[in-house]
Amino acid sequence: MTHAITIFSARKILTMNTYQPVTTHVAVREGRILGTGSLDELAEWGDYTIDKSFADKVLLPGFVEAHCHAMNGSVWENTYVGYFDRTDPDGRVWLGIKDLDGVLDRLREIERTLDNPEQTLVAWGFDPIYFNDGVRMTVSHLDQVSRDRQILVQHSNGHLLNVSRKVLELAGIDANTDVEGVMKDADGNPSGELGEMAAQFMAYRVTDVRRFDEINAEDLRSFARTATNVGVTTATDLHARVQDQNVKNYVEVTQDPNYPLRLVPAAGCLTMSIEEGPGHVADLKRHNNDKLFFGLCKIMTDGSIQGFTGRLKWPGYFNGKPNGIWNLPPQTLTNMVEAYHLAGLQMHMHTNGDEASELMIDAIEKALHKSPRPDHRHTLTHCQMADESQFRRMAQLGICSNLFANHIYYWGDQHYSQTMGPDRAMRMDACATANRIGVPFTIHSDAPVTPLDPLFTAWCAVNRQTASGRILGPNERIDVEDALRAITLGAAFTLHLDHLVGSIEPGKYADFAVLDDDPTTVPAQALKDVPVWGTVIDGIARPASQNRN
Repeated sequence: MTHAITIFSARKILTMNTYQPVTTHVAVREGRILGTGSLDELAEWGDYTIDKSFADKVLLPGFVEAHCHAMNGSVWENTYVGYFDRTDPDGRVWLGIKDLDGVLDRLREIERTLDNPEQTLVAWGFDPIYFNDGVRMTVSHLDQVSRDRQILVQHSNGHLLNVSRKVLELAGIDANTDVEGVMKDADGNPSGELGEMAAQFMAYRVTDVRRFDEINAEDLRSFARTATNVGVTTATDLHARVQDQNVKNYVEVTQDPNYPLRLVPAAGCLTMSIEEGPGHVADLKRHNNDKLFFGLCKIMTDGSIQGFTGRLKWPGYFNGKPNGIWNLPPQTLTNMVEAYHLAGLQMHMHTNGDEASELMIDAIEKALHKSPRPDHRHTLTHCQMADESQFRRMAQLGICSNLFANHIYYWGDQHYSQTMGPDRAMRMDACATANRIGVPFTIHSDAPVTPLDPLFTAWCAVNRQTASGRILGPNERIDVEDALRAITLGAAFTLHLDHLVGSIEPGKYADFAVLDDDPTTVPAQALKDVPVWGTVIDGIARPASQNRN
């Protein structure tokens, strides 16, 4: 049986294949790339159909987002109360809120629409670090919304949660509660702010809402719509709960031939015991298909720098706040790294502060001494404050980095003035250092923490411009070509998928990002503004949502 060949023509194809980096045609058969080159060259494969739909477009490998979350779809079931304007999966723009009074106004507005007094009001995207008065939300503020309703306000970073008085009462959180992350006021009473996983869980377990990591089929479809809008064809769910129902939903959705996204769920190790977790994750691989890749693990070490729960080396926080929170004791985290390493699994470790990076580098080094493993590709994700000495150790140990470039724009000003201070802020998310020293790296959005949009992420790494316009560490800027590689082949490498995606070359999936302009010829400042037509996945075109703004 002869399978049909389709040859796509384009104004330009940027392949990320060093053997043929630029071309004009790509041949596809059975959903895979047959070859690239001129039409005459590809015609030698046999009878073909020419597709000129993209004759005026520019094709790149489908973008690969190596740190985001499938809840990027589900969060929109709840009320957005963030500082910046955001666009939902259906293209609606939600205006940002610039002060705490505005947040409370929006919560009151929503509260008035809830007929059932038992229904929990859930909001997300909150971040008080942007407010000039420095006031933190407390139970007293939420009393102004309702004293009797359960209210959850998730911070944009996901590491902090504000709750109402009713939630504190139901959870049994009071002045005597001795759980790290339960913030207290000057009188020793709970303020209503809960930091990191243990404290937040106390609130979620007494409310009637879905946890943000409980993913259903519609969440995954919404996630895919957003991905298509920005050229993403492969994306992680980088802290997935891998209990039976979630796994069933991942399998069901990805078995649909029309589903336009390849998913990489990284199992949240902190939700499983060290004894049972590695075996469970290894067993999940039996569910894998062409659009589903189990086997990756996520270890949460510290918290958020802007939330003051990240773990920093001396001299600590610039404004003198106490050091952050370990999600588990350091020795337990070290033991966890060893267990998953010995099981032959790959780990992505959440390390925001440089103390957290140091702990994970040490843990990987110990695990490698016990059980050498070439090409393990363990990855420090975020890795925001790593210095040159840490990058050198990473290179020596074969550790990859996934740098939070978007953070430069969204929180660079705050890190400069409040959390790290100017000198350490200049080195945050040090792409140029990683590139120079030889640490394999990618860059990410951590969506929904910041918007899923790889071209914007690339813009951040190239320009290093904060929201105020400050250039934060000009020596750490990388060029456009390196940034594009980071969001394609670089990301694929950190996921152990570079044999399948990340470049346009024979044998790989026929996954492309379709752009209206050439990102290598527009000014660097315009990189984020290059329009995305949509994607091609398995050789099938998927246009972006027509109502996208």
